[in-house]
Amino acid sequence: MKTYTVAILGATGAVGQEMIRVLQERNFPVGKLIPLASKRSAGKTLKFRGEDVTIQEACDSAFEGVDIVLGAAENDIAKQFAPAITAAGAVFVDNSSAFRMDPKVPLIIPEVNPEDVSWHNGIISNPNCSTIITLTAVNALNSIAPIRTMTASTYQAVSGAGAGGPIELMGEVEALAKGETYEPKIFPYQIAFNLIPQIGGESFEGYTSEEMKMQNEGRKIMHLPELKVACTCVRVPVVRSHSISVSCHFDVPVTVEQVREVIAKAPGVKLVDDLGAKQYPMPLDTSDQDIVFVGRIRPDLTDDNGVCLWCCGDQVRKGAATNAIQIAELLVK
Repeated sequence: MKTYTVAILGATGAVGQEMIRVLQERNFPVGKLIPLASKRSAGKTLKFRGEDVTIQEACDSAFEGVDIVLGAAENDIAKQFAPAITAAGAVFVDNSSAFRMDPKVPLIIPEVNPEDVSWHNGIISNPNCSTIITLTAVNALNSIAPIRTMTASTYQAVSGAGAGGPIELMGEVEALAKGETYEPKIFPYQIAFNLIPQIGGESFEGYTSEEMKMQNEGRKIMHLPELKVACTCVRVPVVRSHSISVSCHFDVPVTVEQVREVIAKAPGVKLVDDLGAKQYPMPLDTSDQDIVFVGRIRPDLTDDNGVCLWCCGDQVRKGAATNAIQIAELLVK
């Protein structure tokens, strides 16, 4: 079997660490792993397949001889090193938002638009975590009729803000139990026992940057340039796994039975939909795995051509690390 030299840019972060784990779980044909991070982490080691691997400082020369670079760093780092990565002949599968809306860069969910990998020019973007989870859940409905509009509300776990999110949530819970105060640093307000209806800065007509990703990325991924999405993104006191309530609207009537049948057969999806038996997707059930659970399927009472559903998925895995490695798997095929 052919093996590949794989570098992880941002290997010490939460997504980078998850990428290492998923590479092992999925038995990706890694011949050599090169973990890259900042200067302060260089020289330290991490485990890969039971062996210690030394972390190297990210620099232009670090990409020489690399086949695939998995990006788990912020936008500015991705933009800084992208020229060196492509110049070295590697393919950059980037989890940041730096290149997502670049018309020359494919934006891929392997269960939705794997064919787009064929036209990359050295960079492939991983979509936003909530976009990945939502579109994995609903894309199969386009086989019934193209989705015309969506109304979505996301309920995003604190780990979506990085490793500090769960630490802050737990710290607040412990402080409140003792009657003490805890100064938020990751979130603008206390997140324990609270909801914060803003993720990202204002982008368009009162919608935040996070909210506009669902529409803008959805158009590109599903090849629906006229798709319109009204989205509200909320940070919730859940440690892991994002949840999304979404209504999809079509130009023709769509039945609940049709939707259940299509979703039950969709790749990357598990139908969990029995209200009477109290069976529906929940963050606890969908954490630390790669399948998007879909349930609470019902007609939209405001639109005869609409259907409502609820989905959950692990945003660190399917919403980031696993999706990137699935893209790499498309490349090596």
